[in-house]
Parts: sequence; structure tokens; C-alpha cells
Amino acid sequence: MTERKGLSRRAVAAGVTGPGNAAAASRGPYATHGSGRAASVSYEPVPVGRGGGPSGTDRVHVLKVGPREARTVLVLVPGGFGAAGDFRLLARDLVEAVPEVQVWAFDRREENLVDRAGFDAPDPAAYYLDGRYRSQDPAASRYVAGWGLGVAVEDLRAVVRTARQGGRRRVVLGGHSWGATTALAYAAWDFRGDPGCRDLAGLALIDGGVLGAFGGGRPNSPEDVRKRLAAIDGGAVFDMSMAAVKLGDRAESTQIWYQLAGWYAHTDPEGRSVLQPRLPDFLRTPYPITNAALLGTLVDQGFGWPNDISVHSGHLAGTGDVRDWVDDGITPISRVAAAYAGPRPTVWEWYWPARLSLDLDVTDSYTDNELARSLGLALRHTAELNVPLYAFETSAYGGAALAAAREVVAGSRIPYGVYDSDESMNHLDPLFATTAHNSATRTLAAFLTRFRGE
Repeated sequence: MTERKGLSRRAVAAGVTGPGNAAAASRGPYATHGSGRAASVSYEPVPVGRGGGPSGTDRVHVLKVGPREARTVLVLVPGGFGAAGDFRLLARDLVEAVPEVQVWAFDRREENLVDRAGFDAPDPAAYYLDGRYRSQDPAASRYVAGWGLGVAVEDLRAVVRTARQGGRRRVVLGGHSWGATTALAYAAWDFRGDPGCRDLAGLALIDGGVLGAFGGGRPNSPEDVRKRLAAIDGGAVFDMSMAAVKLGDRAESTQIWYQLAGWYAHTDPEGRSVLQPRLPDFLRTPYPITNAALLGTLVDQGFGWPNDISVHSGHLAGTGDVRDWVDDGITPISRVAAAYAGPRPTVWEWYWPARLSLDLDVTDSYTDNELARSLGLALRHTAELNVPLYAFETSAYGGAALAAAREVVAGSRIPYGVYDSDESMNHLDPLFATTAHNSATRTLAAFLTRFRGE
């Protein structure tokens, strides 16, 4: 549906959180080649401004999918605890559907902190679960206290401007969940007098945004903000929400478990689960299961996970000695595993900055108020947005995402909005669902075709 003018974050719910995304930031570029528009895939660094971190952290990375000669680039920002690998399958499907489009998936600078060497080791589970990997000590990572939304949008601007090639190419900026919030913040941001929307040809929001897009926001009173800032200044620099799953007490513990589950499900799906004996009792089935089945139990909504951290995949099979996974939903477990595993294990952000969570919460009001200014959030151009907007929502937030997008359009100079929804999808299904059943891919591709003749 198109409307013209005049006409979770990923939540931590029920004490758990779930499958997200992370990307390999410490590795060099990789590339694959083959037939079709989606064949070109690379992971490339982009230099950014100084952020106070150790050597090697003043850069971000971009997963590039599709033809390098494309005149339109869709830059996608992952959501909370997510990273570039979130979009690998979606990007591949989009560039197959739309000629002259390349997709760039953005990895934040935090990905430079991750140790992914274990996925090249003979026994990845032992490397990570027995503590052999390089972990980030919060006490030695005080610089992360400054990695809020201001740093993220400045880094994102370096990516957008690289993609634009001095104006020779168009950039549509979008994101999933909190990535959609980030895209809208960028569009309204004041970059030393220049509105961010001046860099853009369009905006694409997938199940997220501002103005209550997640079905209600956290209280952001000045007192609440002061308390959260004090905790960050006191050393709580990483957002610890993922620890609610009870798979470990470090910032990265849950992400490691899910990343391993995806890796084994991809490399040996029918093999007996390597991770099952190590799981805590509350997550362990009373019978042996395969690697694919273990990933299914961690991501499928049938196991009680909240809507915004789950997919419609399938169920455990039969009563055999080792139970496997049967796909009967729109998101086959093999696609989830493929996104998790390759070409590098890149679907989780391990070290999400607490300051970034705070800034994104405050950004929900999408106004240049005193509280936003006190945090350095330069949201000064919300009324000046003047590019087409696409918004898609799943069943996760009860219609709030599209209502919020319409409010953004109504309060700006956006010429038209394109809106679509799919109540059969959970919050993460748009990232991994099979091509034929992915409404987000189909409708976003249609939106992108509008830019081909410009």
C-alpha cells in the first residue's frame, strides 16, 4: 500500500532473549564469485573517525552483496545485538529480484572486538565454551562508554558517503528493528549543519522505527537517564540484556551459544548435537537431538520464545534414537544456519554498548528536546525528511510499527510512504524466511524498483 502526503528493539521478554546477529569484524575481506547478480559478495573495511578504542577499532565493515556497478545501494543497519550477517540472505534475494541494486550490510565498530578464531579451530565448542577465546573485560573497555548513537551515525555516514561515490550513486538507507531506528535518526541528524536526509534517496524500515514503533517504549525520564549514565560511567559499559537467557554471565555468552548452534547446524545438520550435553537443564531436551534440531529449539517460536526473538520454522521429528528437525514453517532451519555460518560466522554482535541502548531508547521520541540534546543526540531535522519511505511490519508489535511510520511521514516533507505487513511473520522471519514466503523481500524489492529510472 502506498500513501502520499495529503491522503525491539529486540526485547528481553519473559526472562529470555534470543537469536540475533553478529559479524566478523577482525577478519580481512572475503569474496565469492559465481553466476547471477547476487554472486559478488565481499566483506570490506571502511575507515571511520577516532573512537578512543584500541588499535584496529577505528574502522567499520560492510558486507557487500550484488553488482559493484549498481547505481543504487541499499545500506542496511542491523538491530539490537545484530550484525551484518543478518542480511546476507535477504540481500541475496533482493539483488536477484532487482537489477542495478547492490546491498551493503553495516557492521558497527564493536565487531572489531570479537575473537572469531575458534570457528577455524578443530573444536569450536571447546574454544569458546571452555574459555580459550579472547574476551573483553569491561574494566579494560571503558572507551565503549562513549560508543553511543552519535558515534554510530558518524560511522554510518562514512559508509553512506562511500556508497554514494560523490553523488554518482543513490543510497537508500534502512534497517531492521533498532536498525530502523538508527536509519531514521541518521536521516534527521544534524551533521555540522547538514541534515542526514540530504545524503539519501529513500528510507526502508523493517519492523522498527521511532514514536512507539515497538508497541510502547521504556520510561526515559531525566532521572532514569541519569541512573543509566551513572552505571555506564561506573564501568557497566556493555548491555547485559542477553545474560537473561542464563547461558553465561558475560556480555557475549549467549551470543556465543547461538553462534555455535548455527555453525554446527550448518556444518553437520544431521549429526548428533555437539552442544546438547553442555546446555543447562532448562534448555536441554530429555532425548538426543541433531545439530539442526538444537538450533531449532533455540530459535523456533514453538518452544515458547517471544515473538520478537523467534521465527516460524518447524518442530522436532518423531521418536527415533536421535531426533531431527522438520521444517513446516516459512523459515527453514537450514536458512537460519546458513545465515549464521557463512561465509564467516557473522550474525551476532557480542559487545553491544550500554550507551547505544540508552541513546536509542531516548531517540524513540524523535524530537530535538532537552533530554536528547543533553545526550548529544542531534535530531534537529525530523520535519525536513523529504525522501520516500518504505515500512514493513510483522505480527510482533500489534500494528505499532506502521502507525509510527505514518506519523513520521505526516510530520515531515516525505513525498509518499509505502506500507506493508505480514501477520504470519515473527520479528526475525524477514531476515531468514524462504524467498517464496518472504513478504518483506517482495515488497522491499518493489519499493527499490522505483529508483531504477531516476
